Amino acid sequence: NLQHMFLSVVIPAYNEESRIESTVETLVEFLDKWFKDFLWELLVVNDGSIDSTAEIVSNINKADPRIRLVDTLHGGKGSAVRAGMASATGEWRFLCDADLSMPAENLKRFFKCIDGVLVPKFDISIASREATGARRFNEPRSRHIKGRLFNYAVKILALRGIEDTQCGFKMFSAESVEKLFPHQSLGGWAFDVELLVMAKNSGFTIGEIPIDWYFREGSKMTLSRGLIAVLDVARVGFNNILGRYGVVGRKSGS
Repeated sequence: NLQHMFLSVVIPAYNEESRIESTVETLVEFLDKWFKDFLWELLVVNDGSIDSTAEIVSNINKADPRIRLVDTLHGGKGSAVRAGMASATGEWRFLCDADLSMPAENLKRFFKCIDGVLVPKFDISIASREATGARRFNEPRSRHIKGRLFNYAVKILALRGIEDTQCGFKMFSAESVEKLFPHQSLGGWAFDVELLVMAKNSGFTIGEIPIDWYFREGSKMTLSRGLIAVLDVARVGFNNILGRYGVVGRKSGS
């Protein structure tokens, strides 16, 4: 288990100086406890922050080399995630929002234990606030309504069968990362939809994992960004109809 990197946690971060240190500490404490028999790494992708996010992570790295800083120019969440996934070396790569609105303990739900071996349930596991058993805490009603409207737009324009494409916690197999992410073109909020459309076309198994989710103040989603995201989703659907995504990786059984 300690011969190869089992799990990479990838955190895209833009101006997160107020919480990145506590988020990393919380995750390290959890990973040291629950993944102590496995090699893991934690990558913070600095998306061109203009605050001290990069400096804070660099200092953490000096004390614990398992915490790595990936520095990129500001290109949006999609491009930051792509850079982080490309730098990660884990067999499984977990996308994690810097606000940790999903408690770290919930990561256990992405795995099942078979004869003492941790086995993820799907090629791509998506944390879901809508799946049976999921719970939301402190979320303003208006925020929930906006989220549901966005998901309806996703279903109409690009991708059916997934109730919550936008939760910021997802786990990918190394194979799905290597096959899908090089073709991911969107830098903004709708990058998840583009990845999932490609994944579905390519036969990767996708499953929603019910989680506990806590609303955090300081969301960077604005109305204008929301509208841009909907336009991006429409573009994904259009590209898919035109066959631009094709089968980028593998088909089931191949």
